[in-house]
Amino acid sequence: MTSAPSDKDRLGIGSRLFIALQYFLPQILLTRLIGWFASREAEWFKNLLIRGLVRGYSINTREAAGRVPEDYTSLNAFFTRTLRDGARDIDDAPGVIVSPCDGAISQLGPIEEGRLVQAKGFRYSVAELIDDETQAAMYDGGSFMTVYLAPYDYHRVHMPIAGAIHDHRHVPGRLFSVNGATAAAVPRLFSRNERRIFHIDGDSAMAMVMGGALNVGSITTTWHGAVTAGYHERALPLPVPELPLARGETVGWFNMGSTVILLAPRGASWRDGLVAGDVLRMGERIGALTA
Repeated sequence: MTSAPSDKDRLGIGSRLFIALQYFLPQILLTRLIGWFASREAEWFKNLLIRGLVRGYSINTREAAGRVPEDYTSLNAFFTRTLRDGARDIDDAPGVIVSPCDGAISQLGPIEEGRLVQAKGFRYSVAELIDDETQAAMYDGGSFMTVYLAPYDYHRVHMPIAGAIHDHRHVPGRLFSVNGATAAAVPRLFSRNERRIFHIDGDSAMAMVMGGALNVGSITTTWHGAVTAGYHERALPLPVPELPLARGETVGWFNMGSTVILLAPRGASWRDGLVAGDVLRMGERIGALTA
């Protein structure tokens, strides 16, 4: 009896070549170069880039807080745009976990023996992901969800529950792409890439990871600012907000698309019917703190 093929086995030659190339690319240099272009403010140039992005990805500009492209000083300013008032509703029912971002679920399920699923055939360690064996133990037997933000998505990340962020750190790493093909082929992808980690104390504990990726030049928080890829070699403890944050309050943003990973402890559960591939909108109910 033969085993079912892994996601890696199903990849085409083009995807395999792209993945192989990433091992040899100067990832940080390339990311900084793209970030430089994305931050140019020459009106004709930034308007050309923004209009090209909107057309290429069919972005819904009616949700943006500003006029597109006139009110955005650069492509990066458009990438990190805010939404107009009323564009999202935050589920305010007691005990609810809401989606911290727009995006598509790439994986979700139980955390078993301290490990979670990256793709079929690949698992990786919670302790390695959040850079903390002690806090990782809190989530054994709990649940995880990985959400992929595509280039056309709204790129700000919000609180999944109300609470105080008691631990916040930046972990340096590689900058592999986080698309489905790369996730299916690069072992320990999300714990190898750079990331910012947030531990939340609310009605229950939760962890949220904002993962870096190829072309994500920095990850920014509202209370601390940006940490740019490649500027330090070890995990860097960072300041935490002085006050608790409300459910749905802005935490930070990516300068390009990437991933958000949620870790919930034993007893929490995801909404019935959610499966990999489902598209989420920031603020919608995705689970509950108690089953």
